[in-house]
Amino acid sequence: MILLPPESVPGAGAVLNPFVIVDDADGLVSFVTEVFGVAESVEARTPTPDGKLVHAQVRLGTVDLMLADRLDGWPARPGLLQVWVHDVATVLERANARGAATVTEPTPFYGETTLGRMLDRWQNLWWLWAPAPGQPDPTPNWDDDGSDTVFGTLDRALRSLAT
Repeated sequence: MILLPPESVPGAGAVLNPFVIVDDADGLVSFVTEVFGVAESVEARTPTPDGKLVHAQVRLGTVDLMLADRLDGWPARPGLLQVWVHDVATVLERANARGAATVTEPTPFYGETTLGRMLDRWQNLWWLWAPAPGQPDPTPNWDDDGSDTVFGTLDRALRSLAT
């Protein structure tokens, strides 16, 4: 076995944890803690002498979202992030109040789930999932452009970010 078994990961963490590099990492820490109602792992915060963060962490469930400021010569590396929540609409409302844009409104999805997406001001694209017990699987509804809502909204969002 190559991967460390989950029960062996120090601090009850996850085997895989995302790391994003953005401008204003401190602002992103505040956004994530406020939108998702979680706390920063303050002991992990590592600022440079000029105040930029070379490391910060926010725990979401068992996963640590690690963040750093983009330093001179470093490219920004925002993420594509998936989070399970109780209520997609509530998270989108909280995020929009803090500058995020809704990409996909809460939409019934397969496997008795609801999917929504948002783009934060750091260019992280978030997939928001919520269980929806008893909700039937949707019938694909293809738009005039040949895509359904779930694919079409993602396609438009990613194309808007292309450089």
